[in-house]
Amino acid sequence: MNTKLLRSLQVFTAVTDSGSMSVAARELHMTVSAISQQLRKLEHDIGLSLFNRNTRSLSLTEAGRIYYETSKQMLQTAELAQQKIESLQDDPTGKINIIAPEGFGGGLLSEPLKKLCEEFPKITISLTVTDEPKDIIASSADLVLCFAPVSDTNFSSLELATWKRILCVSAEHPLANTNLSSPEQLVSHAYIAHRHIEDYVMVHKDNGDYELDTQRIDVNSMQTLIKLTQDGLGYAVLPEPEVRHLLKSGGMKQLFADWTLPDYTVYAVTPKRDLMPAKISAAITCLQDLFAQI
Repeated sequence: MNTKLLRSLQVFTAVTDSGSMSVAARELHMTVSAISQQLRKLEHDIGLSLFNRNTRSLSLTEAGRIYYETSKQMLQTAELAQQKIESLQDDPTGKINIIAPEGFGGGLLSEPLKKLCEEFPKITISLTVTDEPKDIIASSADLVLCFAPVSDTNFSSLELATWKRILCVSAEHPLANTNLSSPEQLVSHAYIAHRHIEDYVMVHKDNGDYELDTQRIDVNSMQTLIKLTQDGLGYAVLPEPEVRHLLKSGGMKQLFADWTLPDYTVYAVTPKRDLMPAKISAAITCLQDLFAQI
């Protein structure tokens, strides 16, 4: 199928699904003007308007509704054909769109992606790191890393690794040099929390549990949470693999090491397919191999 037409159909369906050219532009990594140009050309080629436009919203015309259904079918057919072609290739080839938690941008993906690029030179990678909720279907992701399996039957969830969470503070923070005997001593200091993660409960085998729920600062980014903790603004629950280097260097200290916090599991989520593209299988294998060593 004509690649230019496919791109136009992707733009059209993205705008329709989101109801916004600006949202579609972000999802497709395009400018709004490029999106608008694609839509105008598509309408010119068809000879009919696809959208009713006003200053606030877009809605499909009757022709647009018909064309949308056809476009979705054509894109699905083209994707299936591409999957079948890729599954026949001994050497994984093509672009992989990966979405990962923002904290993974701190280095957890460096080795897996390096290995993937070295072993499979025909693979290209588009990586998006975000802690904001993401619509997997609208984002056209091939592989999503997340902390819970997806219940939608259109997706498959594969467990990759389970890691520890620990309570941390900067080595320069007063808590780092305080003789701590009870979590109640934390109350007079600032607790920094992640906005999209539920309150944590610390558990001790002899002393019961303690809920961390009085945050002074909340953020929407794991990297920002780590940085604020590192800079001494307060204490926080952090993923151990992402701060291990700071603990080893002495820049950060673990608090209440004899108390436990809930572990977290990383899942690889992919669209459910009859045939798994070789490039996706290769990416998952690299992640499994390297995550197992962390």
